[in-house]
Amino acid sequence: MLRHFLLGKIHRATVTRASLDYVGSITLDPLLIEAAGFLENEKIDIYDVTNGSRLSTYVIPGIPGSGEVGINGAAAHLVDAGDLVILAAYGWMSEEEAQGRLPKVVFVDAQNRITSKESQERTPAVANAFA
Repeated sequence: MLRHFLLGKIHRATVTRASLDYVGSITLDPLLIEAAGFLENEKIDIYDVTNGSRLSTYVIPGIPGSGEVGINGAAAHLVDAGDLVILAAYGWMSEEEAQGRLPKVVFVDAQNRITSKESQERTPAVANAFA
């Protein structure tokens, strides 16, 4: 049996632009794409922390080092420039495959520059319990 697991995520990125006049997708700085383990044209989910919207789209690379998180097409009705978003990719794998695999979790600052990369996340209460 295959199950669905988190492969990678970018936590609380700031949307740099939202453009309705585009075919669709999300444009990301390739440095963010690589750090999260995303692939070009891969389906990802967008969770808008600012307004609660949730949607799926696909990744296209922007300019390296730009910090771009650009929302394109119809998604620009749901996500605005300046919103905080979580971007996540998932994949199907067996329990055996999942045992040795940890997701790539990328934390960024307000300019979408990478501040840290982790292989797991815990809520503060749980993290403190393990300290």
